[in-house]
Amino acid sequence: MNFNTVKFLISAQTLQQCPADTGSEIAFAGRSNAGKSSAINTLTRNKSLARTSKTPGRTQLINHFELTPESRLVDLPGYGYAKVPKEIKAKWDRNLAEYLQNRNSLCGLVLLMDIRHPLQDFDRQMLNWAAQAGLPVHILLTKADKLKRGPAMSSLLGVEKLLRDMDPGFTLLSAQIFSSLKKTGLEELEKKLASWLED
Repeated sequence: MNFNTVKFLISAQTLQQCPADTGSEIAFAGRSNAGKSSAINTLTRNKSLARTSKTPGRTQLINHFELTPESRLVDLPGYGYAKVPKEIKAKWDRNLAEYLQNRNSLCGLVLLMDIRHPLQDFDRQMLNWAAQAGLPVHILLTKADKLKRGPAMSSLLGVEKLLRDMDPGFTLLSAQIFSSLKKTGLEELEKKLASWLED
């Protein structure tokens, strides 16, 4: 699976504007300051593919990127932090929920969390929903370069303990350490995504 060939496809405000619901999609979700766009750019080796910003919450649309004619990566609106009016935020949340609940081609969710502040309320909400829907989730603990190895591993073990309680066999839920800056964990992420798409 060559992630370098990914190209921008379309930005959608609603589920109805998304590409045809066929093939396979992997969605990236996370708090607005979790480094979602940076992770997508690192994965695809394209610094300008997903828009990064010093202002969290710039991703306000469902952005689709084509990997192959039958597979896509999807950058979902960030949640929980953006400085936008409440009615706009509520609309994002509705679009996000609708996409996650009704998109048949969705084969996996990459849930990004800042390694220094994992498992916030909305992260847990996403995990609970995914577990009920039987959707595989891979947690990326981002910004790992901001911690020394000991504290980083401690954060990972804490997250894995919660995942083990929710999914004892680790069949649907998994987690790893990641740094866009140092490219830590890039190969592990590629293998996980390729396994989902090949299934």
